[in-house]
Amino acid sequence: MSNTPLTPGITAGRLPEESYAAQFSDLHPVLDEHEALVAADRCYFCHDAPCMTACPTSIDVPLFIRQIMTGTPEAAAKTILEQNILGGMCARVCPTETLCEEVCVREVAEGKPVEIGRLQRYATDILMEKGVHPFTRAEPTGKTVAVVGAGPAGLSAAHRLAMYGHDVVMFDARPKSGGLNEYGIASYKAPDGFAQKEVDWLMQIGGITVVNGKKLGAELSIEGLKSEYDAVFLAIGLAGVNALRAEGEDKSGVLDAVDFISELRQAEDLSKLPIGRNVVVIGGGMTAVDAAVQAKLLGAQNVSMVYRRGRARMSASEYEQDLAASKGVQIFYNAAPVAVYGNGSVTEVEFEYTAEDGGTLKGTGETFRLPADQVFKAIGQALDGVPEEIEITGGKIAVDAVGRTSVPGIWAGGDCATGGEDLTVTAVAEGRDAAEDIHAKLMEG
Repeated sequence: MSNTPLTPGITAGRLPEESYAAQFSDLHPVLDEHEALVAADRCYFCHDAPCMTACPTSIDVPLFIRQIMTGTPEAAAKTILEQNILGGMCARVCPTETLCEEVCVREVAEGKPVEIGRLQRYATDILMEKGVHPFTRAEPTGKTVAVVGAGPAGLSAAHRLAMYGHDVVMFDARPKSGGLNEYGIASYKAPDGFAQKEVDWLMQIGGITVVNGKKLGAELSIEGLKSEYDAVFLAIGLAGVNALRAEGEDKSGVLDAVDFISELRQAEDLSKLPIGRNVVVIGGGMTAVDAAVQAKLLGAQNVSMVYRRGRARMSASEYEQDLAASKGVQIFYNAAPVAVYGNGSVTEVEFEYTAEDGGTLKGTGETFRLPADQVFKAIGQALDGVPEEIEITGGKIAVDAVGRTSVPGIWAGGDCATGGEDLTVTAVAEGRDAAEDIHAKLMEG
C-alpha cells in the first residue's frame, strides 16, 4: 500500500508520483506579449517615480516599462540589468509587494499596483532565452580580485569587476554557485533550474574563474588572500544556525529549515523526499514560509507555523503569509517554543503564549502543544568563520556605505555584512556598490 498524507511518521511518496510536478510548478507564470503590453499600459511613468526609490538597486522602472510598451523588451532588460545583474531571479523572488509595488501610485490610489515584478521577468526572460549578454568586458587591467562567496552579493560584485576588466576568482564552499538563490529559495519560485541558468548567463561576461569547495577560515585565510590578490570581497552569507533555546531541541526530527529547503532544491525526485505527517515550522520570515508551504506541497497532512510575535511583526510579508494560509498552513502568532518532547525522536512541541510589554517579549504562563514528526527551525542564521582581525558589529561584519571593512583592502556585502535586509535584491546592490568602490580604489594612481 502506498503512502498518503495520513501515513504516520516521516516518509516519502505521500502523493501520487505524477502530482509533484504540478505541486511545485511556477508560482507566477510568465506574462505573454499581450498580457505584458496590457500590464505596462497601466504605468503612469511618474516623474521622480516612488517605485525607483523603493527598489534597493534603483532600477529605472518607468523607463523599462516604457521600453516594453514600445516593443523593445531586450532594451528594457538591459535597463534592468545595468542596475541589477540578477534581475531575472529578483523578478521571481523579490517581495515587490513591500518594495516597488507597495509605493506604486496605482496601488496607493486603486489598491492594484502595476505588476512591476512580472514585467521585469517578462523582459529579462526574453533576453536570457536568446542567450544574449548585453555587456562587454573592458580591456584587462592586470588587477586581480578575490570574491569569497558565490551568492547574490558575490555574483553581482564579480560581474561588475569583470566588466571593468579586472580578473576575478570567486570561491565558494558549496559545489554549485548561486548561494541562497540555488540552495535557499522555495522551488516553486524558481523552477526549471533557473538559478544555474542565470549564473551561466552571467558568466558570459568572461574574466571570472570559479573555485568550488573552498571556505573562509578552512581552506582560505585573509592573510593569504590579501597577499595574492589586489582586493578581496567577502560575501560569505550566514552559515551558522541560531539555537532554538528550547529543552529537547537535539531530538531526531528537529532540523534547520534552510537545510530542508536546500535538500529539496537539489533533489532529483521529490517523490523520494521524506516529510512528516505533522510538521511544525518555528519562525516568521520568508524561510519559514518557504519551508512550511513546501512541506505541505510534499504531502504533509498538518503543517503549522509558529511565530513568537504578532502578525504585523513578521518579516514575511502579508502576501507570503496569505500564500502559506492558502496552501493549508496554520499560522500561530504570539507563541514561543518551550520544550520538544519525544523518546529520541520528536513527537510534540510545547509553546508558551507571549505578550509584548513596552517592546519586551514576555511569556504569559499559558501553554499549548502541537503534535510533530518534524520540526523545522527558521529562526535566523548567524555569522560563522570570520577571522578575528575583521571587526564585527551586531553579529555581522562591520562595513561602511560602500562595503569597506575594518581591514584595508577587504570589502564585504550581502547577508554577512551590516546594513543588509537579508534580501536577494539588497545583496545585489551591496555587491555592485562595493565593486564600484573596489574598481575606483584599484584605478587610483
